Amino acid sequence: MFKGPVESKNEAAMSELVPEPRQKPVVPMKPTGINTNLLGYIGIDTIIEQMRKKTMKTGFDFNIMVVGQSGLGKSTLVNTLFKSQVSRKSSSWNREEKIPKTVEIKAIGHVIEEGGVKMKLTVIDTPGFGDQINNENCLRPLDLEFMKHLSKVVNIIPVIAKADTMTLEEKTEFKQRVRKELEVNGIEFYPQKEFDEDLEDKTENDKIRESMPFAVVGSDKEYQVNGKRVLGRKTPWGIIEVENLTHCEFALLRDFVIRTHLQDLKEVTHNIHYETYRAKRLNDNGGLPPMTVETEENHESNL
Repeated sequence: MFKGPVESKNEAAMSELVPEPRQKPVVPMKPTGINTNLLGYIGIDTIIEQMRKKTMKTGFDFNIMVVGQSGLGKSTLVNTLFKSQVSRKSSSWNREEKIPKTVEIKAIGHVIEEGGVKMKLTVIDTPGFGDQINNENCLRPLDLEFMKHLSKVVNIIPVIAKADTMTLEEKTEFKQRVRKELEVNGIEFYPQKEFDEDLEDKTENDKIRESMPFAVVGSDKEYQVNGKRVLGRKTPWGIIEVENLTHCEFALLRDFVIRTHLQDLKEVTHNIHYETYRAKRLNDNGGLPPMTVETEENHESNL
């Protein structure tokens, strides 16, 4: 059929009015790392990341007290434990100087940073502990009496110092004797059996309890052994490697205190020992702290 010019113009106009086909909108990709098959996902699992970020920013506190007579190597042990000069001796005394034997308790604080995480460490030292008492030919009754009182308010971790001065047989016999003395005197040490939350905790903590008290050697000096630098103590018969489990149990102590149980130590101290102490003090005072004229005036001034 012949098309006239009018029809051709109308068809051309109509063709111009026909919209072009639209492209399909781009569908955003589903977020990875989340199980999108679960309806109503809230994101509670992100609390772990939130806690990590907060810890990275603020850090955390950790207090440790070392108790024992002079010359046992308390300061060296703490320095070795945290691989830093954190003891009172290393902070304020030279190696040639002797720490005064007093009955005062000394505390010193440090900030240690590792992997972006800060730890505010407070080391509490007891210089000259029991040095004025004759403890010859006995198993340190002062230590037992001291632990009886402290086991009610803090976590106790028994340690045998200078384990390199004992033979393997002597070390085994001494560990058994210490465990028996603690049991006979009703002294509980960390980790306490009643605080095991499940079978996994019990199995892990039973192994730790069997190894206690840890027979350790401390040293902040490095030596070359088999082509590598190691922390150790030099003796006439060779180098005692601090982190070698065949030489001593320092590595077990370090892993236990820092790598596996540090957070639990803090929680047990706060939630159990401190709360028990606080409840006892409140009960002794009839539920309220004693109010005197001086405390009342301070209270009003604070308001």
